[in-house]
Amino acid sequence: MSSENLKLYESAGSPNSRRVRIFLAEKGISIARVTIDLGAKEQLSEAYSRINPRRVVPTLVLADGTAIGEVPAIFLYLEEIHPDSPLFGTSPKERALVTMWERRMELEGFAAVMETVRNAAAGLKGRAIAGTHDYEQIPALVERGRLRVTDFYADLEARLAELPFVAGNEFSAADITAIVAIDFAGKALNLPMPESHQASKRWYAAVAARPSMSA
Repeated sequence: MSSENLKLYESAGSPNSRRVRIFLAEKGISIARVTIDLGAKEQLSEAYSRINPRRVVPTLVLADGTAIGEVPAIFLYLEEIHPDSPLFGTSPKERALVTMWERRMELEGFAAVMETVRNAAAGLKGRAIAGTHDYEQIPALVERGRLRVTDFYADLEARLAELPFVAGNEFSAADITAIVAIDFAGKALNLPMPESHQASKRWYAAVAARPSMSA
């Protein structure tokens, strides 16, 4: 399925961009993509700032020039225009539950990893928080962030011991955010899921086997 009037500004090394790529792949949507070189700080350029003043990726640009620059908002738009293969459920209750769990995966997992990385990486000095403004790193947040990731794993294990997927019985956007957070933690922080978390391991194997995960 092609959406010729959409354009995604993204980066291969951006976990947030990966969330959107997986979402698109799950729905079978093909759109134009523009690579933003984060290593070269292209996201901070004047040209990209005109597209997304927050200077972060990804950004979805519509045919009329409207820019949508937050992952949950991009998810919402894509779900609305391509309701087939729903990733937020099919009933009001399911949509609310998926939204709730996706938000928890973002706040408790993804954001914890991001906070730790941005306060630890030498290349991010003066850029501890992504966005328009510059902030210095706080070393104490690294230790706290690693604890947050550990707690996220424990809470996720308890959830997945009860249900096959994060938001219930079906794969959803919540699973996308969760697995990207986990892969991000393993790669950037060397904090993989504990081997003892058998429910999470079962879930991870099932989700990682989906073709969309290579997007």
